[in-house]
Amino acid sequence: MRVLTVTAVAAERDAVVRAFAAPPDAGPDAGATPAHVRLPGGPTAHRVRVSAAGTVVELDAVAAGVGTGAAAAGTATALTAAALGGAPYDLVVSAGIGGGFAGGGLPEDGTAGGDGRAGGPVPGATVVASVVVAADLGAQTAEPGGFVPVTELGFGTVTHLPPPALVRAVAAATGAVTGPVLTVSTVTGTAARAAELAARHPGAAVEAMEGFGVAEAAAAHGVPVLELRTVSNPVGPRDRAAWRVPDALRALTTAYAAAVPALADWHATRRTDEAYGTGPSHRTDEEQHQPDEQGQAERA
Repeated sequence: MRVLTVTAVAAERDAVVRAFAAPPDAGPDAGATPAHVRLPGGPTAHRVRVSAAGTVVELDAVAAGVGTGAAAAGTATALTAAALGGAPYDLVVSAGIGGGFAGGGLPEDGTAGGDGRAGGPVPGATVVASVVVAADLGAQTAEPGGFVPVTELGFGTVTHLPPPALVRAVAAATGAVTGPVLTVSTVTGTAARAAELAARHPGAAVEAMEGFGVAEAAAAHGVPVLELRTVSNPVGPRDRAAWRVPDALRALTTAYAAAVPALADWHATRRTDEAYGTGPSHRTDEEQHQPDEQGQAERA
């Protein structure tokens, strides 16, 4: 199984790769040492190979940059290089840290900040995206807080669906919450903006800046996508003192280590189902749920 994991920055990439490192008291042959593989255009993939659930998993971790544009470009570059090299990826994972929404199903920190605000989601809480959402891709309208998604303008898409069976398996393995993960171009910095996003996207668990770009590139290549996030801060008024980035990065390492056997199990099951004709075809799970536009046109 070949897995491409895309993060925004090197610290997140390294947190993912540390999931495969040996513990401090392990012997000299334990753990996996990453190889550095140069990709076209400059990014470097950190590659590790491990065995999980009877499957050899080859993971390439790439820090593609911040934002949807960089994420999509980096993901597309890696996917294209792999396909041209005859070794395409079986899964793409968008991984990293992000802001957690109060009321998004995350465990809550009961402490309060210096200004009396509630503590918000527990730092390090883990989320697996049930849907990857482009939360601010569209147009503003004249009404206060008014917004029209790009789909209502007649263009593109604003959501990507990870394989539901994989979402459930990884959430169970990691103890994660599942829910919508929002991709935003600007990090939320006010309570009003947090409330607006939460109202527009009920159940939103986390906001980050890259997932939708990763998912767009994966969909273009017909490769399933998953998004895995750990919480570094509450979504709302910008308060750097409340950020717990080291806690979130440590949680990301722990979550990814727990997720890998679930990825391998899902892949093995998917291949078996396809071989015996009892499961989805080579199309992604998202494609399985897309409307039959041709059929609808013929019935109209």
